Amino acid sequence: MADSETPTSDATPTSDAPVSEAPAPGSSSLLRTLVEDLQARREHIKLGGGEAKIARQHEQGKLTARERIALLVDEGSFVELGIQGRPHSTQRAMEGVDAPADGVITGYGKIDGRLAAVCAYDFTVMAGSMGMTGEFKVTRLRELALTKRIPFVWLLDSAGARVQEAAGAMFAGSGHLFREEVIMSGVIPQVAALMGPCAAGTAYIPGLADFVPMVKGRGSMALAGPHLVRAAIGEDVTQEELGGSRVHCRKSGVGDMEVADDQECVARIKEYLSYFPSNCEQAPPLRPVSDPIDRAEDALLDVLPESNRKPYDMYDVIRLIVDDGDYLDIKRQWAKTIITCFARFGGRPVGIVANQPKQLGGILDNDSADKAARFINLCNAFGTPLLFIQDVPGFMVGTKVEAQGIIRHGAKMLYAVANATVPKLTVITRKAYGAGYYVMNGRAYEPDLIVAWPSAEISVMGAEGVVEIAFRKVVEEAEDPAAKRAELIENFRKMFDVYIAAGNDMIDDVIDPRETRPTICRALEMAQGKKVERPWKRHGVVPV
Repeated sequence: MADSETPTSDATPTSDAPVSEAPAPGSSSLLRTLVEDLQARREHIKLGGGEAKIARQHEQGKLTARERIALLVDEGSFVELGIQGRPHSTQRAMEGVDAPADGVITGYGKIDGRLAAVCAYDFTVMAGSMGMTGEFKVTRLRELALTKRIPFVWLLDSAGARVQEAAGAMFAGSGHLFREEVIMSGVIPQVAALMGPCAAGTAYIPGLADFVPMVKGRGSMALAGPHLVRAAIGEDVTQEELGGSRVHCRKSGVGDMEVADDQECVARIKEYLSYFPSNCEQAPPLRPVSDPIDRAEDALLDVLPESNRKPYDMYDVIRLIVDDGDYLDIKRQWAKTIITCFARFGGRPVGIVANQPKQLGGILDNDSADKAARFINLCNAFGTPLLFIQDVPGFMVGTKVEAQGIIRHGAKMLYAVANATVPKLTVITRKAYGAGYYVMNGRAYEPDLIVAWPSAEISVMGAEGVVEIAFRKVVEEAEDPAAKRAELIENFRKMFDVYIAAGNDMIDDVIDPRETRPTICRALEMAQGKKVERPWKRHGVVPV
């Protein structure tokens, strides 16, 4: 190539070449005008439904969608996607309607330093109803969360599907949301916070999510709103009566906890996510801890009452053994005979399943079996170790529970415990009777450590039950039936001696209750590399 043809970075343009001149200070270029228009559009969109509707949201004690996101994510970390969304051009019924961001804010940001995808329905825009464009935005966000393996958080405050767009035969093409939520299940943590209404089919968003906090008096979910219920069956109810937090956190079990307001709801979301890895391929996050792993608690010696028929509060045991006495209770107000909560031991997240003797002696029924099974499955999905604290008299019996399917509900819990391959530890404080001993991770269910306090009783049933069933006639024929019954019960109690189980290597050790925390912490360290091989299968057949 000739020298004259060689391009140079400092070549001077010829007189024939166009020369661009920098705009004079204070003048306006086309791009500057377009950027000013862009900023004006963004500011308009960020106002959602406008000042009046924002004020109305605040009057109801609710934050706006953008305020909720600002509380949830680390300052300056949120990246919004689809801010220019508007009602889809194919939706003739929506022509001329101003619906900023199409009523839903989507994007990603950091929550306590870790990335998460967040979508917040904006009730100030068409009551947060779900339109076509809005759902395109959320679909894209779900794809991002799944492919990048980061948690997905819904902040729900929505009247449900936008009827103007959903009514008609084109509804046949909808429904991807729930299928995709199932695909994400167990891969990434999913949180659905009820901060307002969540009506109609969209109530399956929380139904399929992992964690469902509900704002008391404001958050609600139902398959049909009050107007549709009135039209369909003539029942006149309020939104709160139909699907408020009292219904779902205390009766149905769909909700995981009641919270006082939006601020507490966001705080609980952060706390929940702190126990979980970003996805199933990571280990649960460790935290620095100042609470010594070898801390012994004398107060544990005073927890149990003198009689094994008297109740005590298992939360007292949990507080005394976990890091700093802190735990996050899941479904506390539902199925109260069993406790499911997250805590830490030596900084390691652990899921605790514990019988609650304070409630009906800690007996297992349909709801408590379902509650425990779901929690065990959740922990197993994300590699969270499980600690079972046993004081269980067995399963509820009688015609009522049999008709309600106690066998299939109990089988669900059995299945979950047997299926779990995460580290599993068992501590028996008092009773370990019958199938209750099995579902609370008895020896046959592969505990990595199973220990008992000296007060433990392991048997198919209590001594009173044995005497009633096997020796009823002997008692009736005795000169002093009451004395004979007491004698037989005392003799059988000797057979329940926990040292017999320990002496025959059915449990690993009998421990001083004060050693409970150190024992658990060391066992968790031992089991952290656990690997279990199972026969290949597509999946098991879960009892329902």
